[in-house]
Amino acid sequence: MASQSTLRGSAAEEAIAAFIEKYGNLIRSKLRNTTRTTRLLATLALAASIIVAGEGTRRKWQRERKEKEQGRKLLRTNSWLHNKDGSRTIYVPYKDGTSKVVIHRTKELTFEAHRRLFLNPPRVSGLGEGHVPAAQTKPGLNLAFLHQFLSLMSIVIPRWTSKEAGLLVSHGVFLMLRTYLSLVVARLDGEIVRDLVAGNGKLFLWGLIKWCGLGGFASYTNAMIKFLESKVSIAFRTRLTRYIHDLYLNDNLNYYKLANLDGGVGQGADQFITQDLTLFCAAAANLYSSLGKPFVDICVFNYQLYRSLGPLALTGLLSNYFLTASILRRLSPPFGKLKAVEGRKEGDFRGLHARLIANAEEIAFYGGAEMEKTFLNREFKSLKNWMEGIYMLKIRYNILEDFILKYSWSAYGYLLSSLPVFLPAWGGLGGASEQAAHGEKDGRERTRMKDFITNKRLMLSLADAGGRMMYSIKDLSELAGYTSRVYTLISTLHRAHANAYYVRGRENELYSLSDVQGTIQKGFDGLRLENVPIVAPALWPQGGDELIESLSLIIRQGDHLLISGPNGVGKSAIARVVAGLWPVYRGLVSRPKNTGEDGIMFLPQRPYLSIGTLRDQVIYPDGEADMRDKRKNEHDLKRALDHAKLGYLPGREGGWDTRKEWKDVLSGGEKQRIGIARLLYHEPRYAFIDEGTSAVSSDVEGLLYETCKEKGITLITISTRASLKKYHTYNLVLGMGEKGDEWEFQRIGTKQEKMHVERELHELRERLAQVEEWKSRREEIEAELAKVWVEGADELGPPPYIEVIEVEV
Repeated sequence: MASQSTLRGSAAEEAIAAFIEKYGNLIRSKLRNTTRTTRLLATLALAASIIVAGEGTRRKWQRERKEKEQGRKLLRTNSWLHNKDGSRTIYVPYKDGTSKVVIHRTKELTFEAHRRLFLNPPRVSGLGEGHVPAAQTKPGLNLAFLHQFLSLMSIVIPRWTSKEAGLLVSHGVFLMLRTYLSLVVARLDGEIVRDLVAGNGKLFLWGLIKWCGLGGFASYTNAMIKFLESKVSIAFRTRLTRYIHDLYLNDNLNYYKLANLDGGVGQGADQFITQDLTLFCAAAANLYSSLGKPFVDICVFNYQLYRSLGPLALTGLLSNYFLTASILRRLSPPFGKLKAVEGRKEGDFRGLHARLIANAEEIAFYGGAEMEKTFLNREFKSLKNWMEGIYMLKIRYNILEDFILKYSWSAYGYLLSSLPVFLPAWGGLGGASEQAAHGEKDGRERTRMKDFITNKRLMLSLADAGGRMMYSIKDLSELAGYTSRVYTLISTLHRAHANAYYVRGRENELYSLSDVQGTIQKGFDGLRLENVPIVAPALWPQGGDELIESLSLIIRQGDHLLISGPNGVGKSAIARVVAGLWPVYRGLVSRPKNTGEDGIMFLPQRPYLSIGTLRDQVIYPDGEADMRDKRKNEHDLKRALDHAKLGYLPGREGGWDTRKEWKDVLSGGEKQRIGIARLLYHEPRYAFIDEGTSAVSSDVEGLLYETCKEKGITLITISTRASLKKYHTYNLVLGMGEKGDEWEFQRIGTKQEKMHVERELHELRERLAQVEEWKSRREEIEAELAKVWVEGADELGPPPYIEVIEVEV
């Protein structure tokens, strides 16, 4: 049997045992005094709480598992969920699973509220009167920049209870905490040096311990400041990007108008949305710490130095700030304007590369690599020269800036720190302690050392804050350039969204965007154009070119229309006007309300294949969730592909969820038949087909047209193929008349058309009857050409037709 240990427990163990025994006895006594009913109810309550907690945990686990499975499925099918409030829930890849993101659509009332900030800026801002394009305003540190920046801030911080406001408050708390820690570090630095000089080892070691503890907390504070600054930048970018996307991609077709009608940002909207927006958000988030924090530091440190060094030092510090700011502002290059031009040149260079990628096959067929390289090298050289010019300006500015902020300020700081020593009457608390310790030499030297180290630390922190304030002048100039470009983009989008192209004090140019007087009526069962001029618009504010003076026609259900004519007479322009891509300058256009099912649909000349799965190519522009809402499934898609003679695609490509670069995988004919499959999936009542079967064989083309007609789709075809007439009821012929601006609308199969066909056949028969005569004449010409000049031979006389001509003459 093991012997029992005789070691006594420690005092801590005895205290814990006594505590447990005391409160255990108290609980047992309470339980003895309670009734049996109370104990039963307590037991039931405990059991119920355990059961409820377990059931809640089980439901939560099931809900999370179901949501994870749903996220993986939606991610695989490239789909989303529709919420009741109009928002969408999408799932994005995150680590080993998915992450749920809820996207709320920006309300139209929000756009209307912001419109005055971007289209009607106040006159005091200097941006002009009325609807003035923001691109005309040069960036700089002025009231225009202040208005632009505050307008963008009203988007990124919509209310004080928003996430962005919370991040800014948290960021500000840590910035203030770092300012307080700077004061504590300065005071502790002086105490450590004082104890070191005095030879007090105990206090010196205690000061080092406090220094290390304070350093750990300060390191955490600095890391949180950088982290929160990054979070603020991402939050700003998320808010602005979603706002711009809602304004850019909507039913008003602003994404098309921006590049093809407005022209306010040229062809580089992607440069504005991706690069300039990112730089603006990063600069705006950094501005909060590079300008707001140094300003607070300057106020706090100036107050501390005022107490330590007196009013004379404060006066010197303030005069130094104003003098430095005036010198740097006067000699600072216009970084805002330079950055704005650099951003535009970067966009042009990037656009050339994007153009090369988009047209790589055509360029390769022509062998145009050298020419494209010349264009790219020329644009890059322009960008390089501009950036080198900016760097040369920065060299001179940085030399001046570093000399003033580092060396001149340091020397000036030493001068101010000497005031309590040499002018104690003007030295504040430092001068008072200097006079009080006048008789004690050792104490005076230690106090002087402590005050000097503390003031030096404050001076260094103050110089750092002042330097960041002065450096922020350059940062502000660059921010002004980014702000101007982002403001230009949003104001241009608002102008396109509101069709606000009227400018005071200037007459409207004919067929410009300010001269749109026509009407589009949506909800009409058919297609109707009444006295509509077909005009190819030009970029604002120029006027467009008239292709057809006035076009009038009406198409009802079952009246299939073929639009024919030579190239460049406006066949595709009619589809653009009906679709709303081009303005209706005069007259009335009536069309169905919806685009797609039970409405109208358009197949453009160039087939478009989106990113995503094979399913997405057939149901575009619907998503998988929209397909389910329409009560359709993969069997319906397979039927549509079968009708389009593409039933082999799912098997060949690996199923409906296969993701590929479809524009490179499918042939030209398959791309066009994918468009027909989309028609058969959406089943619109009317369909514009613009050369939609030009790469398809004639026999398959006929089957596709017959299938569409069987599905009840009224076809409006734009083509130069006369063989398509048999599938249509009417024919709109363009390009007639001497100038090519006249048109004729006629029914196919009428007596007039038959007479016209008979006349053409008669002309062909007459020409065929002359074939034998042309053959004999060809033989005579060949015989005449076969004769040669030889010595002694008869002279070759003129041909018979020359004699006939002479007789006739």
